[in-house]
Amino acid sequence: MRACLCEPCAPPSHQDSRSWLAFLDRCTTLSLPHYKQVHALMLRSHALARSSLLDRAISTCAPLDPAYAARLLLNLPPPENPNSFAFNALIRAHAAAPCPHTKHQAIVLFRLMLLRSNPMPDKFSFPFVLKACAFLFALFEGKQIHGLVFKLGLAMDPYVNNGLVHMYASCGVANLARQLFDEMTEKNVVSWNSMIYGYVQLGFFEEALGLFSEMNRLGDVAPDAYTVHSVVCACAGLGAFALGVWAHRLATRLSLDNEQSLLMCNALIDMYAKCGCVTIARQVFDKMGSRDVSSWNTIIQGLSVNGSGHEALDMFSRMLKDGFKPNAITFVGLLSACAHSGLVNQGLSTFNSMRSRYGIEPAIEHYGCMVDLLGRNSRLDEAYELITTMPLTPDAIIWRTLLDSCTRSPGKLDLSKVAASHLLELDSDTSGAYVLLSKAYARANRWNNAGEVRKEMSLNNVAKPPGCSYLELDGVVHEFLAGDTSHSRSRDIYSMLDEVEGRLRSNGYVPDASKADVAEPDGGKEQSLLLHSDRVAIAFGLISTTPGTTIRLMKNLRVCSDCHHVIKLVSLIYEREVIMRDRARFHHFRQGSCSCMDYW
Repeated sequence: MRACLCEPCAPPSHQDSRSWLAFLDRCTTLSLPHYKQVHALMLRSHALARSSLLDRAISTCAPLDPAYAARLLLNLPPPENPNSFAFNALIRAHAAAPCPHTKHQAIVLFRLMLLRSNPMPDKFSFPFVLKACAFLFALFEGKQIHGLVFKLGLAMDPYVNNGLVHMYASCGVANLARQLFDEMTEKNVVSWNSMIYGYVQLGFFEEALGLFSEMNRLGDVAPDAYTVHSVVCACAGLGAFALGVWAHRLATRLSLDNEQSLLMCNALIDMYAKCGCVTIARQVFDKMGSRDVSSWNTIIQGLSVNGSGHEALDMFSRMLKDGFKPNAITFVGLLSACAHSGLVNQGLSTFNSMRSRYGIEPAIEHYGCMVDLLGRNSRLDEAYELITTMPLTPDAIIWRTLLDSCTRSPGKLDLSKVAASHLLELDSDTSGAYVLLSKAYARANRWNNAGEVRKEMSLNNVAKPPGCSYLELDGVVHEFLAGDTSHSRSRDIYSMLDEVEGRLRSNGYVPDASKADVAEPDGGKEQSLLLHSDRVAIAFGLISTTPGTTIRLMKNLRVCSDCHHVIKLVSLIYEREVIMRDRARFHHFRQGSCSCMDYW
């Protein structure tokens, strides 16, 4: 045994607790096999019967091999005067492991600790097991643990409450997370980060930014790197460019370690790309001191949604040259880039290389991108064949993608019906199938059939989500619905809309009534087009910014072709660049043309 260990870590000659503890302190750099040798020697000398030595032995090897550490603890007789330290170390190690099964063992160990009842959990036990519950979305177990917190009198402990806030937010119960957060009498930066990041995870970006504003207003706790990271992510979700730039400035004033810097840069690349600022996103990427696969995936996806397909493929070549191995997410970005840029041959080649060259089995997301790629290029029969022959069961997104492509291709009404039928079987409670099928009928000028689809939609109590556009001005996000009159500058907005309509018509614009709501009477279809939410938002941008200022907006639905044509004309007539982020991609309108080249 002694020969297997290096001299500085030779076992103590005196077998008392102090000597063993000093010996274990010198063994912090040992590998797991050497630790096992040490543990064998400690077992032979009965040292592990002492609580302090068992605790130290467990805590040193648990991060290296949680399962081995658990066996070491559970297979030994309980020491005299046991405490929670060893169990806490085990629960923490299991909760921090990347494997979901290992994380679940943290909950199992916590339950075993309760069954043994000696020792009982303390305030250090709960944050670790709640972290495992948060990752596993184990709301049922999390609620039981919350009840135990009350029983043990730990309901006022800030660290336990931080774990509960994080658990509830991760499990999608934002109201309970916020209630706990508001009731906390003592909040630290982790408390604020847990709630802000919880909002970001759930897509409640405005709430996240509102809470961050409250944090700054109170001034009791200074934001750290993780706070700013969450704010940057919220700005990305909202397309809030000005706030994102401010958050970027705040990040540059923080002292970040390498891991934090990498995380922050990846978030900034994503934020700038989702605000339509690909140039700045690339600048952040190029200045990074170190990158990981997520960095490459983020910039490739950013180029993709902004219509820079060739640049995305070039970035992939650069990624391979730098020695990074692509993963499944990389290929989602690449295939999406090909679909958004009409690069059919490159997309087919990339898809085929996944399995043959990189050993990555295509998932449902990759098949969805291929259906989108083929459908956008009017190769709908090939797209349908791919769906019917793929080794995976097509989901609702696949059929919706095909149906969406059919609505833009004349003469494909029969295929539209097939796709709609499959989509309704999988997802009959949402409006997508009804709306797209009615559009297919409208494109074929079969208005009665389109009306029947909308009637069936109404009878089934299925509502279409209203079109909504967002425009950020001076750090404030303004929201507009179709025909919205709730804004404080509504009178000025509609005066500008009238001016825009007049100048559009003088430039030869004729509304495409087939893009109007089927429910509108024939005389009102053109008028309803003029009041789409994106046009209202752009009118607000025109009256609220100086000439030449770029107008940035985000829309929750896909922009219709009539509005797309209108915004191109607005960019030409008013000499404005308009950057729109819709449900599918970005559109950069400049001097009467769009970056998508009318291909979306």
